[in-house]
Amino acid sequence: MSVNILRVDPIACVGHGICAELFHEWIRLDDWGYPIVRPEVIPAHLLDQAKWAVANCPALALRLADVQ
Repeated sequence: MSVNILRVDPIACVGHGICAELFHEWIRLDDWGYPIVRPEVIPAHLLDQAKWAVANCPALALRLADVQ
């Protein structure tokens, strides 16, 4: 079984902040509106929210990384 962590591509991200609105349990914004993501493994009960945030990132800068 694999586990997931959230990653942000800092070059692709333009600071829309939608990810923090959709997944505020795991993402907060810095003073300039860019996401700061918790580095821990995402618990199973929050995985659907994480996938929703990834799917709705307008810059395609957010992704789930598989950790073995």
